[in-house]
Amino acid sequence: MNLTVFGATGGIGREIVRQALASGHRVTAVVRDPARLTVTGAGLEVVRADLTDSEVIRPAVTGRDAVLSGLGPRRRGDAGVAARLTRTVLAAMEAEGVRRLVVVSAAPVGPEPDDGLLDRTARGLVATILKPVYDDLREMEAELSRSGTNWTSVRPPRLQDKPLTGTYRTVVGGFPPKGRFISRADVAHAMLAMTEDAGTVKQGVGVAY
Repeated sequence: MNLTVFGATGGIGREIVRQALASGHRVTAVVRDPARLTVTGAGLEVVRADLTDSEVIRPAVTGRDAVLSGLGPRRRGDAGVAARLTRTVLAAMEAEGVRRLVVVSAAPVGPEPDDGLLDRTARGLVATILKPVYDDLREMEAELSRSGTNWTSVRPPRLQDKPLTGTYRTVVGGFPPKGRFISRADVAHAMLAMTEDAGTVKQGVGVAY
């Protein structure tokens, strides 16, 4: 496939680029600072852009089979980044007639699992420190729903910097029971797999171990 990746210097975005190249895909990585992208390989094109203008990034999405986004707030002070930057990406995609979009969100944005585990481990943080971050991601998902794209929002719980396992679970429209953690590498793997999964189109998908 011919893919474009936004947020390619972040933990998940970098893994998307690395795994996509390893699988033989062609990848356009859109970044603000190319020096921060440590991944290299045949089939990689790096485009420098700050995502403030959809016209600037239109060439980076033209003719692509899918767009994947690791954009999002890394800390409380970044709240607003996900919705604002995703809005720019959506405008560029719609202008170029590119339909498939897979983005990373977060587990608390979706429905609570029946076992209540997510509630016990995350609700206190959401209500205090992380509420602006999750509000930003909810607004991002609202932007997706209002768009004409075939979007999928991938919702992981607490992220870990551990190797790819491929043993994660996914639930379309829900969350894996007792799921508490997942590595960034496995989130990236799930996002790449979902680019060709019609069952995840216009859905939030919980992913966890």
